[in-house]
Parts: sequence; structure tokens; C-alpha cells
Amino acid sequence: MEMLVKAPERSWTVEDLLTLGEEERYELIEGRLVPMSPTGLSHGYTEARIVALLWSYLQEHPVGILVTGEVGFVLRRDPDTVRAADIAFIRADRLPPEGLPSGFFEGPPDLAVEILSPFDRYPDLLRKVSQWLEAGTRLVWVVDPARRTVTIFQPDGALRLLDESAELDGGDILPGFRYPVRDLFEGAR
Repeated sequence: MEMLVKAPERSWTVEDLLTLGEEERYELIEGRLVPMSPTGLSHGYTEARIVALLWSYLQEHPVGILVTGEVGFVLRRDPDTVRAADIAFIRADRLPPEGLPSGFFEGPPDLAVEILSPFDRYPDLLRKVSQWLEAGTRLVWVVDPARRTVTIFQPDGALRLLDESAELDGGDILPGFRYPVRDLFEGAR
């Protein structure tokens, strides 16, 4: 009787992921490629609103840069992990003096914003939030358009669930940023 032996899975690296280009979208989790699917309309609308708000804030308070479009952040090496946030903010003092790299950012963002889609699995999302925080992200906002809430996660384990009656703030990452949660979802119904 012939025995089939399963070949070991290949461990992908940051450099391997970069060679795939942008035609097929993946995250890299501990050396494994994980496909990313397109988002839905509600997700995209909410993302655009938050980007506009943060962009406006940063025009008045130029403390860093805002990125969107699933930019990759190298969170770990050997095995490599590259995660992508829906929206991310990086403080100006952490940006490379030679300019923005064309590849992934080495290290975590200061703020990661994740917008829940109807198909997201909560355990996967919590794992991603943990990876952001363990890598050094100082603030994670998880925005849930269906429930019209924002959950704020911090490295010390503190979390706050904000409903439509609350106000979202940027803490010490985006000092002075405040916005009513209810207004984040305006026009999304």
C-alpha cells in the first residue's frame, strides 16, 4: 500500500508577499498567506467618512499621516506577519527621513481602524486586534456599521464600547479629535 505524505507548507516572507504585487490581495500571518476579499458598500462608505474626518483633523493638526487602501504593516519577522488596516495613522516622528517606502511599513501604525463587514468572524478580528496591540499599536478602533458602535482597544487591555450616544476621541494619539459616534453612520441606512 502506497502512503501519501503531505509536503510541508511553504513559509512565506515579507519579500515574497511584495513580489505578488497588488493584483491579488493577501495578508501574511505567521508565514501563511491569507486572502483578503473586497468589502461591501456599507463598509466602504463608513471607511470614506472616517478618512474624511481624520484627514480634516490632520489638516489642522499635522502630527502624522493617514493611509488607507489596506496598506501593509510588518508586525513580526520569522515567521513574518504583515497585516493591513482599513485605515491607519502613523505619527510624523516615526516616518523614515528618506521618505515613504514603496513597500510595507516596518512596524505597526499608531492607530489602526478596522471596519466590521457582515462576513467578518469575531474571533479572527480579535486575533487581529491582539496582533496590532502586541506589535505596538497604541489605539485600535473597531467600527461596527450594523450595530452603529465603535469599540476602542488599548495596549493595557482597556476597552470601551461606544454607542450612538457617545463621542469618539483620539486619546493621546490624535489630541483634540472628537466626533459623535452617531454622525459616523449618518446616511448609511
